[in-house]
Amino acid sequence: MVELSLAEGIATTRSIRRYTDQAVTESQLATMMFLASRAPSGSNRQPFRFVVLRDGPSAVKARGLLADGASELWSQKSARGDFTATTKSSPTARMIASMEHYVDSFASVPVIVLPCLVRYREASPSEGASVYPAVQKLLLAARSLGLGGAMTMFHQPREIEIRQALNIPDNVAIAATVTLGHPEGQHGPVRRRPLSELVYEDRWQGSAEWAVDPSGTRFTGGPQG
Repeated sequence: MVELSLAEGIATTRSIRRYTDQAVTESQLATMMFLASRAPSGSNRQPFRFVVLRDGPSAVKARGLLADGASELWSQKSARGDFTATTKSSPTARMIASMEHYVDSFASVPVIVLPCLVRYREASPSEGASVYPAVQKLLLAARSLGLGGAMTMFHQPREIEIRQALNIPDNVAIAATVTLGHPEGQHGPVRRRPLSELVYEDRWQGSAEWAVDPSGTRFTGGPQG
């Protein structure tokens, strides 16, 4: 385990999209799954499940399909011009380069996890509340072990084929696609907008005078990991 306070772990768990070739051990996987499984869920039904994809025959097939989905979604974003870099050294340019590397190497990332939801009633807009807390705990658990991860929805373009390859039942929803591995680089403080832009009191856009960022906080005005 990495010696981190809970607050430090939360403040420095960023999306990691570049990984070394170092393997994620089964002990590390077990620890991450245990911590992720401590997440809350509606009525404590614990409907979340994790399909871990490493190097088995079904996993290899699903990885290829996920890589195709990643390429398709990223191509669509690029074609729409969702991200525009003003200079080659800008944060957006670095993010684009990171995403391109991520997509190109997606099939070979160390571990892919499909967090799923076993539905016990009709699909509803609120059902994510019973699986996404577990996804965040999974990413925090990875951080505590010196690993890193990123959550995507890259399964969506090939979901039918992925479900068939992994024998996922009809009543189970794939909620996300998460990659995990040893970071090629390091974690660091996550940049977000100032609290004054994010926290209101008493009414919509009501000023919360007490919502002050810690000294030294660095900010961003746009999408970040």
